[in-house]
Amino acid sequence: MTGTQVFTIILELLGGLGLFLFGMKTMSDAIEKTAGAKLRPILEKFTSNKFLGLIVGAVFTALVQSSSACTSMVVSFVDSGLMNLYQAVGVIMGANIGTTITSQLVSFDLERYAPIFLAVGVIMYMFVKKEKVNHFGEIIVGFGVLFLGISLMGNAVNPLKESVEVQHLFASLSNPFIALLIGWAVTALIQSSSVTVSIIVVLASKGMFDENLLICLFIILGCNLGACMTALLTSLSGKKDAKRAAMIHFLFNLVGSIIMFILLTFFGGWIQNLLFNIISKGQAGNYIANSHTLFKIFQVAVLLPFSSLLVKATYLVVPGDEKEKVAYGDSFKLQFIGSKAVFNPATAVVSAQNEIERMASLASDNLNRSINALMTLDEDTINEVFDVEKNIDYLSHEISAYLVRLTQMTVPIEDLRNIGGLFHVVNDIERIGDHATNIAEAARKKKEKDIKFSKAAVSELTQMVDAVNENMHLCIETFISKDDKNIDRIEALESMVDQMEIDFQDSHIDRITKGECTPEAGIIFTDLITGLERVCDHATNIAFATMKNNQ
Repeated sequence: MTGTQVFTIILELLGGLGLFLFGMKTMSDAIEKTAGAKLRPILEKFTSNKFLGLIVGAVFTALVQSSSACTSMVVSFVDSGLMNLYQAVGVIMGANIGTTITSQLVSFDLERYAPIFLAVGVIMYMFVKKEKVNHFGEIIVGFGVLFLGISLMGNAVNPLKESVEVQHLFASLSNPFIALLIGWAVTALIQSSSVTVSIIVVLASKGMFDENLLICLFIILGCNLGACMTALLTSLSGKKDAKRAAMIHFLFNLVGSIIMFILLTFFGGWIQNLLFNIISKGQAGNYIANSHTLFKIFQVAVLLPFSSLLVKATYLVVPGDEKEKVAYGDSFKLQFIGSKAVFNPATAVVSAQNEIERMASLASDNLNRSINALMTLDEDTINEVFDVEKNIDYLSHEISAYLVRLTQMTVPIEDLRNIGGLFHVVNDIERIGDHATNIAEAARKKKEKDIKFSKAAVSELTQMVDAVNENMHLCIETFISKDDKNIDRIEALESMVDQMEIDFQDSHIDRITKGECTPEAGIIFTDLITGLERVCDHATNIAFATMKNNQ
């Protein structure tokens, strides 16, 4: 084989691999972008036990064609507190089964249909004016590019079968540990076990491993270990539980691979005969794909009953509690977004919503703190209102900057549509915080000038504050749950508060006319009820911003 031929083969292999990787990423990103926001609630809610989590993880990974995407999402859920480790373990095990779908598809020899997929996908993507059809077209294009890459790699491999040197090279790969290391290194580099195993499927189907098919099974075990690198890297910036979630993935694959390594070492001939001759009917490509799938199913069957022990083991590997626990009232610290939180495009908007919920809780508490300051005239409480407001302003700036960055990234389409509404929610919460400081300023003025409110004025303020508090509570709950069950009550409360402002303004004028209230107290009272009415408006905006973006 001449140097020119070798160079041409290497170029074709690299080109085919590039197309395969690009097709895989295009298809995976398009599926996640199209359906990620719809699949995410399923991943959140239907993981109440490890068996259900196993099914959800397998189906989710099979759909998005990426165990890395699923496990990284689970890590980010755990990091955000949306999922505990005992829920995560089932999903992670299921993801390991779902990831074998790619190699199964490759083994079906579908590359001959690549031009059809490309033609149909391009027509749907470029010439149809419906957004949903465009997205499905993008998925099909990715699928076609993936199989075009397989075809190119297959054509490049064909001449190698005739090369004595290449045959000796593959035949010399007999050390199981070296094979395992090769699988681990290539998968860690590509960050996808599906891709690595698919390459082995292509090579095996072209006869490159005919002299030693058993060694392919050890390479697959290495691929399983290499697949853990993405989740481990994702978890590095997260909290301890995020690291533990990634460690569950690693320990599952490590223990499962050790068990399979021992079995292959002592019963390799029998296992190969079962998988190759009986299950795969002598087809090398199907043998690799089936082995990959059955290994994963076997590992899950063995380790699922011991999933609780896996979780406990992660506490030994990642010991201790969080060194720094961020509370809702901590100043100038982010809990769900930022450098100390796991970032994943599929859950980025969820993390932002969690941080906004925290900001809303601060604003709600500060509003009540300011009312308390107005009644007690305690200087420490007044000062605390202004301190908390600085924290709310900080969160407003950081969350807004984060949302801006999200608009420039690939996130699920449904999430992208919600980002505009989240900007408005952040602004409304920040305005509620401003009204709290206005009340604190009124408290300070009331204290300095020794202004007294009449009993009637205090009673009216109490009624209005109670209505506004209920409204805020329901609006924040609606924002979190995205459920419109409280909308009627929210609208009724807003109308009630609007009417209260009108009625209490009239009562206030009557009291001034009768000399029951001083003009100075009247000015403060008027500003207070006007401010509370606006707080109610901002709170209602929060609920309806959520509803508008989910209809």
